[in-house]
Amino acid sequence: MDWKEVLRRRLAAPNSKKNEKELKEEEMDLFTKYYTEWKGGRKNANAFYKSIPRFYYRLPAEDEVLLQKLREESRAVFLQRKSRELLDNEELQVRIEKNVNVNKGFFVVFCMFFCVTFKNLWFLLDKHQTPPMIGEEAMINYENFLKVGEKSGPKCKQFFMAKVFAKLIHTDPYGRISIMQFFNYVMRKVWLHQTRIGLSLYDVAGQGYLRESDLENYILELIPTLPQLDGLEKSFYSFYVCTAVRKFFFFLDPLRTGKIKIQDILACSFLDDLLELRDEELSKESQETNWFSAPSALRVYGQYLNLDKDHNGMLSKEELSRYGTATMTNVFLDRVFQECLTYDGEMDYKTYLDFVLALENRKEPAALQYIFKLLDIENRGYLNVFSLNYFFRAIQELMKIHGQDPVSFQDVKDEIFDMVKPKDPLKISLQDLISSNQGDTVTTILIDLNGFWTYENREALVANDNENTADLEDT
Repeated sequence: MDWKEVLRRRLAAPNSKKNEKELKEEEMDLFTKYYTEWKGGRKNANAFYKSIPRFYYRLPAEDEVLLQKLREESRAVFLQRKSRELLDNEELQVRIEKNVNVNKGFFVVFCMFFCVTFKNLWFLLDKHQTPPMIGEEAMINYENFLKVGEKSGPKCKQFFMAKVFAKLIHTDPYGRISIMQFFNYVMRKVWLHQTRIGLSLYDVAGQGYLRESDLENYILELIPTLPQLDGLEKSFYSFYVCTAVRKFFFFLDPLRTGKIKIQDILACSFLDDLLELRDEELSKESQETNWFSAPSALRVYGQYLNLDKDHNGMLSKEELSRYGTATMTNVFLDRVFQECLTYDGEMDYKTYLDFVLALENRKEPAALQYIFKLLDIENRGYLNVFSLNYFFRAIQELMKIHGQDPVSFQDVKDEIFDMVKPKDPLKISLQDLISSNQGDTVTTILIDLNGFWTYENREALVANDNENTADLEDT
């Protein structure tokens, strides 16, 4: 019989000899008896649950100073141990020969990060190369690959595995891999592990991500190690750090959570671009295209200062309207100040950086997401004919002001839908815009008169460029 039923019947039975207190005590005794029996049948299950290892550890509270210090110290010891497991400069040395075919920017960064020369591993690989060479490329077969693994020491063991060899083998008829490709692979792996350890030192929460302040501290302490930033005034450091950090968060934190996974930082190319500034011989062209270079940071900040006509450190809508060719529509600028973070109706430098990153990288999904949110005036998650017309009317008005004959919206609308080819013929989603590879063109048409004019006259501009090129060749 069910123990609940026994209790129910026992309590329902009349018993005039017992008072209320005694009945309650008897009820508790019966309950304890049957509950103990029921629980006893689950001993095996409880034993199983107890065997599950603990997987959640509460983070120390702010007032638990001792626990916080203990946690920080244990993390530091752990990271030091992981760092000692990596190959050091003595184990990875090799002369940088002229015929070494490797990505120059990465190789220079890596060499300067660890040492100028790399010796032992390269020497062993070169000694065990398997002829014939492919051009100037030295190769190695699996048998010699394993021999090098045995001689190169315990730290290298993880690289001399069958899966690594299989990953690097391509079309060689003898079943060999390129020594240089393997060496690049090892360098890259070591660099990634070392960089991850370095970034983890700034992970205050110890949860595998960096907050904005954490990344700011990392880049601030990195500046003295970057020769290309030697000319920066210390008074500009805070603006440089803000400029650099903003690119990481704009592209790697699309949901604006205020934190970025360390593995995402390592997976993107931004850190490579930043550490490329260790190269003292970095070309002027490379510096101009590198967001993290001193000329680029000064350019962006200089533009901000030039736009700030009242010198209050903020930008109004009127001041921002002079950005670029000063041909963005008022309707679009209104949306910028409606959706973006402002202070008393004015934009600060951090918000301005997001704006610049979006407009300068319109082919990137994160930039299209930024602009799409501004174009989606009804917040429906798609652009329809109404929203397209809403923005293009402002382009038509600017054309009239500049003495140009307005273009029919119907024609432009049809062109946009033909370019994007959305899944729904009446709606353009963000994913449609990204998948079409025409997102930069579509957004430019809708927000910038100069951009629309360039698109409208693209054939004439191409023909003119061809004529100029032909004239130069004739001369």
